[in-house]
Amino acid sequence: MDISVIVPLYNEAESLPELHAWIKRVMDANGFSYEIIFVNDGSTDASWQVIEQLAAGNPEVKGIKFRRNYGKSPALFCGFRRAEGDVVITMDADLQDSPDEIPELRRMIVEDGYDLVSGYKQKRYDPLSKTIPTKLFNATARRVSGIKNLHDFNCGLKAYHREVIKNIEVYGEMHRYIPYLAKNAGFTKIGEKVVHHQARKYGRTKFGLDRFVNGYLDLLSLWFLSRFGLKPMHVFGLLGTLMFFIGFVAIVIVGANKLYALSHGIPARLVTDSPYFYISLTMMLLGTQLFVAGFLGDLISRSSLQRNDYQIEKEL
Repeated sequence: MDISVIVPLYNEAESLPELHAWIKRVMDANGFSYEIIFVNDGSTDASWQVIEQLAAGNPEVKGIKFRRNYGKSPALFCGFRRAEGDVVITMDADLQDSPDEIPELRRMIVEDGYDLVSGYKQKRYDPLSKTIPTKLFNATARRVSGIKNLHDFNCGLKAYHREVIKNIEVYGEMHRYIPYLAKNAGFTKIGEKVVHHQARKYGRTKFGLDRFVNGYLDLLSLWFLSRFGLKPMHVFGLLGTLMFFIGFVAIVIVGANKLYALSHGIPARLVTDSPYFYISLTMMLLGTQLFVAGFLGDLISRSSLQRNDYQIEKEL
């Protein structure tokens, strides 16, 4: 099969018939063999009934229905698991992504050899309250991930080589960082294509401003896991050792000042009356806790089933 199109959706019943007809028109015009996987993420409208109607008369239409709303990442994970195409296309169901981009996205994967191609909505039809935070978010994501050529990490319109989606795990709200997940899995040929962005035709957006806060937290978590996920002792142990050492040196200085005063007959208050004593003691305790946290993290990572899960490209 040439292409699998995965469409995660939540309450998009009005747009589904038009989106299906548009995808079908593009696929038939280019002679592609394809499937369309609609993932209904716990919709409360008639979305699933529409999917059932489309599947009844169109063998290329497949559907997955969640019992409740889980989010975009779980929807993509289940869609990736079901996909059978050599090239996998993801797009949103709100008609803001154009299926006319599919042939060129596929060509970039098949002919240019990209592992992943992300859409770039250079001209957006979104309010400033969404576009300005998006620019700041993408700038941070480029800096942290090291993928300098991507301008729109969160664009729903993406193309993947089949091997990519079968070797990454999209969980939580990590759909924003699929290029970063792919890079960490060893798929480094990541490209970008400027795509046409359309104004929403039906309904309203399902995402609030809290996604930007969650996005930064997820990026920090992903960065930490990619750097220290299998070697937590390297960060916690280092920080713990430094903090313990600084606290130990500080408490030695406090004690030395006390001994110096006593040996020279200088009146000196009790060591326990000094705030520096308690600051030093606290630093030593925190340093010890950080070191133990790193040690426990190392024990957990060494017992993980994924500790030797390496991405092997070829074997002879």
